[in-house]
Amino acid sequence: MSRLRDLALGLSLTLAALPAAGEIAFVTCQTGDAVSVLDLDSGEERARWDVPGKPAGVAVGGGAVFTVSPDSKTVRRYALNGEVTASVVLDGGPIGTAYDARNNRLFVSDWYNARLWTLDGTTLELEAELPAGAAPAGLALSPDGRLLASAERDADRISLYDTATLALLRSVPVGTRPFGLGFAPDGRLFVGNVGSNDLSVIDPQAGEVLATVAVGERPYGVAFAAGRAFVTNQYENTLSVIALADLSPVATLDTGEYPEGIAATADGRIAVANWFDNTLSVIDAESLETVALLDTADGPRAFGAFLYDGDLP
Repeated sequence: MSRLRDLALGLSLTLAALPAAGEIAFVTCQTGDAVSVLDLDSGEERARWDVPGKPAGVAVGGGAVFTVSPDSKTVRRYALNGEVTASVVLDGGPIGTAYDARNNRLFVSDWYNARLWTLDGTTLELEAELPAGAAPAGLALSPDGRLLASAERDADRISLYDTATLALLRSVPVGTRPFGLGFAPDGRLFVGNVGSNDLSVIDPQAGEVLATVAVGERPYGVAFAAGRAFVTNQYENTLSVIALADLSPVATLDTGEYPEGIAATADGRIAVANWFDNTLSVIDAESLETVALLDTADGPRAFGAFLYDGDLP
């Protein structure tokens, strides 16, 4: 019995010493025709995948990474090891994407034809086309996965869809030229309006704009952590930080040049893709300090949900 206890103790100590699974960023790099696979804990670029066609849109989910290459009109599904498991060429202007884990569906916005494509999340076979306003760009899913939001830039509105039935539920006017958007943990929808330099904060159930919040010049993406919203301001090379409780300004943080895609890690960090600097900034959401600056391939965009909470195979 003593030997068994010693073995069990040794095994537990060994397991405790192993590194915990960390957060992995899959950063689409448009100019470099690549995805940079970055370990946010070690700072290491674990891999660099070749992705032809100037990839911009990205979604991570269902054990896969989805990329959208607007120049070649190609959507690809990658396993986490970088193997291409499916691809499809879409006749239009694919740009934004979001993965629906509840229904194993991939949504892709068609910039040119005012529609959304619904694809099977495994095969990328076309399932449906949904009507949208002019120039749909960013897509986002609600925390419970029941709603899909689409930012329709040239219509100055967002549209909301039921992910189970694919029905268009309502459209809501917002500021000028909405592009990126995201749902806060409490279910409110935050929309970055690149033409009016503000955020529209929406109650998606009522279809009402609750508030309009001024941010920096040309807000692009939004993420949430530590009770705050973080908004990338492309033309100012900054992040606007806003308190979720009362929508008051908290701080304006410097980033790299031309910040675009943004996402929050599971442990409360904010990752920001700096398009012109070829870097990914990692910021502590509580202290608001930049804790790491990671190199990427050329032209990181990371337009979508690009983080994976776990280790690679």
